[in-house]
Amino acid sequence: MPTPTLSGPQYLREGLKLVLSPGLRLFVLLPLTINLVLFAALIGLALQQFGLWVDYFMPSLPDWLSFLEYLLWPLFVVLVLLMVFFTFTLLANVIAAPFNGFLSEKVEVVVRGQDHFPPFSGAELLAMVPRTLGREARKLAYFLPRALALLVLSLIPGLNLVAAPLWLLFGVWMMAVQYIDYPADNNKLGWNEMLAWLRAKRWQSLGFGGITYLALLVPGLNILMMPAAVAGATVFWVREGGETQLQQPL
Repeated sequence: MPTPTLSGPQYLREGLKLVLSPGLRLFVLLPLTINLVLFAALIGLALQQFGLWVDYFMPSLPDWLSFLEYLLWPLFVVLVLLMVFFTFTLLANVIAAPFNGFLSEKVEVVVRGQDHFPPFSGAELLAMVPRTLGREARKLAYFLPRALALLVLSLIPGLNLVAAPLWLLFGVWMMAVQYIDYPADNNKLGWNEMLAWLRAKRWQSLGFGGITYLALLVPGLNILMMPAAVAGATVFWVREGGETQLQQPL
């Protein structure tokens, strides 16, 4: 039996197998196309501005400490990469949210072998848009104050040395929040209850968020791994008993 932390990679692996199966490819195609276009645009911008961003965040050192720039530069390269990654992930998930919601529904049907969701149609997709975008807005409200605090920390000389590892830890947690929220929302679980469930499954959540984070950092691979993460999170929800949270008094 895998440890709680190691079960995360297993769920992502199962999610990848599911999105590559013939029955689910239709629901992967649209979010995949959206992610590809957005990724190409952000990569083009990053290639043009990357050096300027790194120079901006690098602290100014006196001449006698200039040798430290060679040691600090990789840290600030990582910091900028993490910030670009966050921007791409955030925008891609907001735009693709309704399609990801449908993908999560269909994965849950496959895993459970039962279908209690409305059939896929243009009208059902349009009806899902306000709900899913509202949920994405709730994620933004959760994400932005914390990201802003980390950004401020990144600008303070000395303290910005801890910004990159904190961004990484925060990113791992946000990956679990971002993708587990799709099956939780489909099953009408409130935002606060979803967070409480994730905290109760803390190590499983960090294991899933960590492997998802690493996979999404790989250029090219991250395009496919976004829908795989939606599917993997849905498997996580079903296997870890997400429906039991629905039965608890709110």
